[in-house]
Amino acid sequence: MQIEATDAFDLHREPQSVIERYGDTPMGRQLLLARRLIERGVRYVQIFDGDIGPWDDHSNLYKHHAELAKVSDRPMAAFLTDLKRLGLFDETLVVWASEFGRTATAEYDPKKGPDMKTAGRDHNGEAYSIWMSGGGVRCGQAIGETDEWGMKGVKDRVHVHDLHATILHLLGFDHEKLTYRYEGRDFRLTDVHGKVAQGVMA
Repeated sequence: MQIEATDAFDLHREPQSVIERYGDTPMGRQLLLARRLIERGVRYVQIFDGDIGPWDDHSNLYKHHAELAKVSDRPMAAFLTDLKRLGLFDETLVVWASEFGRTATAEYDPKKGPDMKTAGRDHNGEAYSIWMSGGGVRCGQAIGETDEWGMKGVKDRVHVHDLHATILHLLGFDHEKLTYRYEGRDFRLTDVHGKVAQGVMA
């Protein structure tokens, strides 16, 4: 890649107006680079937001998440717009995800007491959301509901194995055909579980 794809990594080849649309930030540069790689036929691109889990806010959540959303929203909008402009949106699956969500209850610093300005949220693997777009996804809908406290999914839950099965399906793979036998046990990427979430499909 260092020899053959040097032009893809040269963001100076983009007009200043494009740099401004994406924003001259780490997230903006990553998403612009992702678009340039996809244009050149790279089949899988992953970007990572921040250094050592910046969204993992056990304190100052409101301030930090507002700042992080601000620097993520603009370049993501530019990225999706460019995929559509270039005719790549329908063949590019975009998944924006984390490994867990946050609790609906506040987490306080014991030294500061109940102060919503500095409160955080604990980890929550029982209720969280991701979004997907492009690549065969029916956009503009929400699937699933939580309880009244937002603590646990209670309706149309999509387990992580279902999510993986769905992503594989959208990429053209049958997750059940990826099963292999090892030391007397069946293995696959969805851990011998998972159902494709049909409501996701366009």
